[in-house]
This record gives sequence, C-alpha cells and structure tokens, in this order.
Amino acid sequence: MEGVVDYTLRKLLTRVGGIDQCVTEFVRVTDRLLPPVVFHRLAPELRQQGRTESGTLVLLQLLGSDPAALADNACRAVELGAPGIDLNFGCPAKTVNKSRGGAVLLDEPELIHRIVAEVRRAVPDDIPVSAKMRLGFRDKDLALDNAAGIESAGASSLAVHARTKVEGYKPPAHWEWIARIRESVNLPVIANGEVWTVADYHRCREVSGCADVMIGRGLVANPFLALAIKGMSEHPAEPWSEVLLLLERFHREAMSNISEKHVHGRLKQWLQMLSWQMPEAKDLFAQIRTEKSPERLLELLIAARADRDLSSEAVPA
Repeated sequence: MEGVVDYTLRKLLTRVGGIDQCVTEFVRVTDRLLPPVVFHRLAPELRQQGRTESGTLVLLQLLGSDPAALADNACRAVELGAPGIDLNFGCPAKTVNKSRGGAVLLDEPELIHRIVAEVRRAVPDDIPVSAKMRLGFRDKDLALDNAAGIESAGASSLAVHARTKVEGYKPPAHWEWIARIRESVNLPVIANGEVWTVADYHRCREVSGCADVMIGRGLVANPFLALAIKGMSEHPAEPWSEVLLLLERFHREAMSNISEKHVHGRLKQWLQMLSWQMPEAKDLFAQIRTEKSPERLLELLIAARADRDLSSEAVPA
C-alpha cells in the first residue's frame, strides 16, 4: 500500500501484535540499479535484520517490468539485508500501470514468468521469492496462466487479490477465483481482498481454501483486527483510546521524519481510513480537517485522548 503502510505504520501495527509477516511499499525499478539510499528510505528495517522493532519479518517488494533490472535490484536488496523478495503484479494505480508496472503486466503472462525466473535465479537459494497478483487487468481470462507462470518460474508463494485492476476495490472480492488458482498450482497461495472483520477472515478462508490471508486496508482501518482474528486476549476493551495513543505516536514520528508541510496529510490520511471502521475517527477528522500546524494537531490529539480517558473513568449517577 504505497504511501500508506510505510515504516512508521508498520512499526506501530506490528507492535500492536497478531501480524505474522509484512511487505514493504514497493520499490519502483526502471532500467537501472538503485542506490542503497532508496532501499533504506523505503525499508529502514534492512538495518534491523529485516524485521520491525517488535520482531516481525518484513519482505522487500519490487515493482517493474525489466527482468534484468529487477534481478539486479533484488540482489542489492538481499545484500543490504532483505530476508525475502516480493514482486508486485497487483498495483492498480494508473500512474504505475502507465509506466508498465503492477497489474498491467497481467496481460503478459510470459513476461511475468521471465521476471520471476530472473529474480529467482539471481538471489541465493535460501532467500524466498514471492509474488502478488490480481485476477487480471480487464478480465480474469489469464488468471490461471499467470499463476502457472509464477509457479513454474520458482516462486515460493503467491498472494492473490481477488479482483481485477478494472474492478479496483469495489465489492465483492471474488474469493472463489482464488480457490480456482489454488487448485491449479502446487505452491502456497495466500488470499487477499475485502477482509474487514473476523467473520470476513473465516469466510475468505472457507471460500478460497487458503490457510493464509493477507490483510491490507482492513488492518489499517482496525489495528486490532489481527489480534481479534487470533483470539488474543490483548485486544483492548477500549479500542478508540488505544487508537488515539497510536495516532499520537504516529504523528510524533511524522513530525520527526518527514517535511513539515506533509505531516498533516499523513495524519489525516490514516484518520480517514480509520473512519471506515470507527465512527470516532470520523468525528475527530471533522475537528482537525482544516488544521495544518503539526504542533496544533499534536495538541488536539493529546486533548482528544485526555477527554476519552476522562469519559471512560466517569461513573454513572
């Protein structure tokens, strides 16, 4: 999720718990070997043995259409400490697809096969090379061909988002198509798409037949979803109070790590996504919508948390 699940958010969400593995935002590859600074900017976990501060494994994702350049950059990523390489054939963004990256390649199964094969040959045998795809670009006619090409190229696993590029993120997710793909290949298939609740997770597994599920927007909208799925007792009784604390930590790190003019946008972006699952987030967004000062936004977050703590401690008459 480019521009959303960055290093800071990965650190916070994995600290909450319940997440087995993460994937970075994609590193965009054209026709040249990228300098180490690019990898370290998008994946600071490379300096931490490829893990978040709480110990969750983080695979490095590459996006592009040049097999040789992708192979070279995969080698560099591994040299810098990447514990695994993931290849993006699923991004639906128009700007990405126009530059021959992401889901647009699903119309070219042979090229997808070559990319995976080149990367697999280039990196050491003990480094997993995985891929993520959608069901297709305009339609699903090549879904099985793409999966077969990825498998025959030596991928260790395949994550499938259960929609085409044209379908975007519009419900429903076609989990039954993931089942068709899973039945057609022998490598592990990971289901993805439209998992917002514990019930969605179980239904996705039932329909797709997959043991593993990748969660994107659902986890950003509810940081405790992975905990709830695993039935872990640490799931908070007052989730909004905990979210306010996460928002404050997120904002403080943004103030320290990115340009001041972009800080308010990062906070509001996450708050808007939280509002998909938490009505309190929508109310808070309305309060801060026009504010751009990072310092003032921090004050408002602290005040919101103080108000919440007071209301939760109040005893009814």
